[in-house]
Order: sequence, then C-alpha cells, then structure tokens
Amino acid sequence: MDTRTAYPSDLAHAEWAQVERVIPAPKKGGRPAKHDRREVVNALLYVARTGCQWRALPHDFPPWATVYWYFRIWKKDGTFDRLMDLLRGDLRRAHGRQRQPSAAILDSQSVKTTEKGGPAATTRARRSAAASGTSWSTASA
Repeated sequence: MDTRTAYPSDLAHAEWAQVERVIPAPKKGGRPAKHDRREVVNALLYVARTGCQWRALPHDFPPWATVYWYFRIWKKDGTFDRLMDLLRGDLRRAHGRQRQPSAAILDSQSVKTTEKGGPAATTRARRSAAASGTSWSTASA
C-alpha cells in the first residue's frame, strides 16, 4: 500500500487492525500469497464505494480476477458475515450496549398484489382465452 496513492475508500491503520482479525491469513505451505490481504480488502472497498465493474479496477490494485476470487471465497465461507458481526458488536460496545442485541423487531408487511392472485391469475386467463379462440379484449370483458 505504501507504493501507491491512497484512495478515499482505503482502510486506515486502525480500521485494518479491526478487519484483519477476521480476514483469513494465507495458508501455510504451498505457494506464498502474491498479494497483500489489505490490498485485496481495499480493492473490494473501492468496488463497493465506486460501483465500478470488476474489470475496471485501477491497475494499482491486485488484478480484478484475484480480487473477485477472494470476494467469492470470503462470501461463501462466511468471512463477510463474521466481519459484519464483529464490527456491529464493536459499535454496540462503543455505544455502551451489549455486543449482541437482546431483542429484534420483525416486520411482516408484504407487497400487495391484485385480488385475483397476482400474475398467475392473469396468466391463466390469457391461456384459456387463447385456447377458446377468443381475443384478450373479449375474454376480459
């Protein structure tokens, strides 16, 4: 990271110290890691902040395919979930609360559809109108 100009989305040293606890370290044995984990995380934050395409990552980050590979792996293995849990807990502690919430609010509101039963009801009407040989306008009248 010291060889390039910092982006606004880059992690500060204190922020990296928090995040580093959850990011998996390179596996021992085998080929050594080619790219620093912090640079991969900074590239992920750049994509999230700017909304750029993976292939449009600036060239001073690790290659886009490498960054995307880590994104997929960390999403699948739960790294991002653990990171969010950790950061949420740290924020709650900073505000004098317990790390875990003691209650939750669930909203059961759902999207209203037509009284006929939504798109499935209109699809059946079209099929039956087509089968009987009538046009849609006469079938719905």
